[in-house]
Amino acid sequence: MALSTPSAFAEFDAFTAALDGRRPALFLDYDGTLAAIAPRPELAVMPDGARAVVRRLAALCPVAFVSGRDLDDLTRMVAVDGLVYAGSHGFDLRGPGLRRQVGVEYLGDLDTAEGLLRDRLGGFTGVLVERKRFAIAVHTRQAAPGDKPAVADAVRTLVGEQPRLRLTGGKELYELRPDLPWDKGRAVLALLETLGLQGADTLPVYLGDDETDEDAFRALAEHGPSGGIGIRVMEEPAPTAATWSLRDPDEAVAFLGRLADWLAAA
Repeated sequence: MALSTPSAFAEFDAFTAALDGRRPALFLDYDGTLAAIAPRPELAVMPDGARAVVRRLAALCPVAFVSGRDLDDLTRMVAVDGLVYAGSHGFDLRGPGLRRQVGVEYLGDLDTAEGLLRDRLGGFTGVLVERKRFAIAVHTRQAAPGDKPAVADAVRTLVGEQPRLRLTGGKELYELRPDLPWDKGRAVLALLETLGLQGADTLPVYLGDDETDEDAFRALAEHGPSGGIGIRVMEEPAPTAATWSLRDPDEAVAFLGRLADWLAAA
């Protein structure tokens, strides 16, 4: 994995040259990518300027959102009609003429785990247990630093008792998902096939900011003869399978705006 990646904004001409005449198909994460990370999920609001850029791009190329958020929550926060949305890390997909759910048979396991988590973590101030349809997120951003090791131990112990679920992580969160070979990367590849975007004239481009997005970066890097482009949004250099980077959500929006201008002029 690369530690240092060029800036897709600062080196925009080199980025567009990498498209090599192909139309981009954009796959966008939400939190930390187009909306700044917030203490609670409902406070991570995408600026109106970012929404306007997404609308512009949707008229110029395929655009989909792929997020760990619950599908209905993601759709409500983005609030742009006509797009493809993949919630719960791609377990729940919806768009024009598209509806797919992966792992419905695990909902009972998630229900059980949710009840146990709320019981075992109820004594920790600032810990948020967020139920999504196909996942459970335990947010620790507002927890007392001294409590975080005990919260981590409690979550890991519970996962050990639930063999049909697996544990993944992110920024100040633990997430329980169905123990299936499915993630953001596999969801993106499925969308490319379903939406007819596997032709040589299309190049998938994925923007994301955390470890769950690395699945998509790796999937695109290995995708067919033409591959795809991953762009990691990160303030400091970090190991990544992405080939380009952007500094923060503000720069990501500026980059997408510049890309819209470039596509409109092409």
